[in-house]
Amino acid sequence: MNMFGLFKKELKSYFNSPIAYLVVLFFVVFSNVYFFFFNQFFSKNIATLRGYFALMPVIFIILIPSITMRSWAEEKKTGTDELLLTLPLTDSQLVLAKFLSSFTLLAIMLGATLFVPLTVSMLGDFEAGQIIGEYIGALMLGAAGLAIGQFISSVTSNQISAYIFSVVALLFITIIGEASIVFNPSAWLGNILSYLSFSFHFESFRKGLLDTRDLLYFLIIIFYFLYLNIKVIKIRK
Repeated sequence: MNMFGLFKKELKSYFNSPIAYLVVLFFVVFSNVYFFFFNQFFSKNIATLRGYFALMPVIFIILIPSITMRSWAEEKKTGTDELLLTLPLTDSQLVLAKFLSSFTLLAIMLGATLFVPLTVSMLGDFEAGQIIGEYIGALMLGAAGLAIGQFISSVTSNQISAYIFSVVALLFITIIGEASIVFNPSAWLGNILSYLSFSFHFESFRKGLLDTRDLLYFLIIIFYFLYLNIKVIKIRK
């Protein structure tokens, strides 16, 4: 089996269980009910999706761990990890195949919401570039969460533990910037905490702006936790 074969197997495993369908359904229904009704989109009379994407960090805290929790933890529980590690693939290819399969599910999940900007476009003029920027930001935010969740799954023994620890980790890294408001630390510490926060770097994307510094931040998070995942696999071998 090559890397592409493992990628297809991992992606198929999502859709062979209710996980993929439940994740996509929950994401689409919850985000749209919130945006169109609780966020009172129609009463604002403004063709913008900022309110829609403002909810992404919160939704991802709940949904991303449900995608990654079985990545490695389930393999260990069922004993199939030993077979997986004997495949003629490098550790990097094993980790990357699992990550790309979960990233594809994330892309499908976001793709299922494309009818929202189409609906907004019929209600008024809006910047297409801004919408593209917001979707790129959501993909980067989700990919960073997937990398973290996959790493946590590799160091936990079961899916429940992987889910709980991933939720806690994503919650922490998302809201850590708010600590400067609650605890009122020194200016330099507050700036550091804000810079480490997902919310801080997602804010420009939410406005439809593509800032290379924010792109670099999310790429560093992705590659760092995939690197840690690879190291875990090497140790287990």
